[in-house]
Amino acid sequence: MSSTLSPSLALTLAFAVALLLGLVLKFWLATRQIRHVARHRAAVPAAFAGTITLAAHQKAADYTLAKTRFSLLETAVGAALLLGWTLLGGLHALNQALLQWLGGGMLQQLALIAGFVLIGGLIELPLSLYQTFRLEQHFGFNKMSFKLWLADLAKSTVLGALIGLPIAALILWVMGATGPIWWLWAWGVWMGFNLLLLLIYPTFIAPLFNKFQPLEDESLKARVTALMQRCGFAAKGLFVMDGSRRSAHANAYFTGFGAAKRVVFFDTLLSKLSPGEVDAVLAHELGHFKHKHILKRIVSLFALSLAGFALLGWLATQGWFYTGLGVNPSLNLLVPALAGADAVPNDALALLLFVLVSPVFSFFIAPLLALFSRKHEFEADAYAAQQTNGADLGHALLKLYEDNAATLTPDPLYVAFYYSHPPASERLARLAA
Repeated sequence: MSSTLSPSLALTLAFAVALLLGLVLKFWLATRQIRHVARHRAAVPAAFAGTITLAAHQKAADYTLAKTRFSLLETAVGAALLLGWTLLGGLHALNQALLQWLGGGMLQQLALIAGFVLIGGLIELPLSLYQTFRLEQHFGFNKMSFKLWLADLAKSTVLGALIGLPIAALILWVMGATGPIWWLWAWGVWMGFNLLLLLIYPTFIAPLFNKFQPLEDESLKARVTALMQRCGFAAKGLFVMDGSRRSAHANAYFTGFGAAKRVVFFDTLLSKLSPGEVDAVLAHELGHFKHKHILKRIVSLFALSLAGFALLGWLATQGWFYTGLGVNPSLNLLVPALAGADAVPNDALALLLFVLVSPVFSFFIAPLLALFSRKHEFEADAYAAQQTNGADLGHALLKLYEDNAATLTPDPLYVAFYYSHPPASERLARLAA
């Protein structure tokens, strides 16, 4: 008797082991973060003793502890939902029910994707409610009414359907109509869609959720315009967003692509920073463009998505990919001799399984991605310190860390795995140097 595992069983075991290891690692990192922050809650770190009050430091610690404990619940729910969809047969059951109701074809495949998204969204809805109206509200960050929350939910659902279903239909059509290298055509469609979103988001999508008013402070506008000219940067406009309508968190960002780029300031940011500090924060964002970080991320997205579509193109033809993850595919398209005019496609199943399983395996390269992101932040800080007053940037960062209740004492391993931005102590020490 051969002791070799079948490909289906091998995938099941690999998936189960990766999911279990990922869960253990996530829980271990979270408990490290909780212990580390709690252990340093009683005293402000020496480097910040003259600038951060004990009350602010303790609020940041308590907020971090609450968020990290909540992340444990989110992780557990996410893992249970993933198992339910895959090895416990949820996706298979939904697919079979829709096949009996609608038969095979594009309508059934779109219904499968829509049903998957809606069921997952409904299960996660209580977590979203708790996070907004309990956790964020308890620490004074939530400014949304329940009515506004419902309006946002309705808008995002309708928008998701209007945008998501057509692009899903197009990719499913490409998968069925363009032969063995469909994945290359699908990748081109997906990349074109993402670039189109970058163009239309600032003008058509973002205003559905927030109000954007031109920056009216003439002196600040003159400073910002001079800074951008000095840095050789052009934008379509300077705007203030009513971020305070939803949250007390502050931020500034660039949005759009090419000629459609906009500079957007949260109104909460302008109310908390001095003109020089606003200049420094904007210079940091300009630093990302100067060092071509945005372009590098887009190119990385292109490369990773191409590899992903190529992998999916192969996996979609392998019966063990489906059965190893709890789904029985339609064999008439996996076995050419059985294919016919009435063949039932597996394309939507393949897409959903790939979306479900990929994060389980890619989670283990998260530290590498976070490392590159933190490196980019350091480079943008250095550029801002060259173009503006470095002390202003330091003061602005300190205010933002304090106002956003970001802990000053995160666990180093947790930082290495999750933080896309360096901790305050590292950024300010680098600026001071």
